[in-house]
Amino acid sequence: MATGTLEHARALAATVTDPELPMLTLADLGVLGEVAVDETGTVVVALTPTYSGCPAMATMRDDLVRTLGEAGLRARVRVVLDPPWSSDRITPAGRAALAAAGISPPGPAPRHDGPVPLTLAPVRRRVTCPRCGSADAGLTSEFGSTACKALYRCNACLEPFDHVKEI
Repeated sequence: MATGTLEHARALAATVTDPELPMLTLADLGVLGEVAVDETGTVVVALTPTYSGCPAMATMRDDLVRTLGEAGLRARVRVVLDPPWSSDRITPAGRAALAAAGISPPGPAPRHDGPVPLTLAPVRRRVTCPRCGSADAGLTSEFGSTACKALYRCNACLEPFDHVKEI
């Protein structure tokens, strides 16, 4: 496969959007990894799930294969678990797109060295309302419209909003 074709495949893969956060491309979400060509000429796209059991993975895979197939490219997706995805992989453009869509982007991901302690207490986050910018918001539900988001309510403008969890 010619270098131009590989670059075209990379560019096409970078346009595929997340099915649960359609304002983000898989590249801006940070789940899109290496795009390569194997010995049979098949485009192989590496994809890292945001967390194990993410229900959107099958749709992401299908959308990547369909997008590349529509350009005449045979493609398959390889799931990559190491290194694991982190919300720190969301690009600045992705964070801006989330906020523009009324979704609070994640803060810095927690750092862990060694075992991760099991905490059953509520998670405290510094959240800013994407509508009015107030930091005065309360957690409504640990699970928002998807498992990777929590639902908050701004105490200043009274609007509810999703917050992408820090992972």
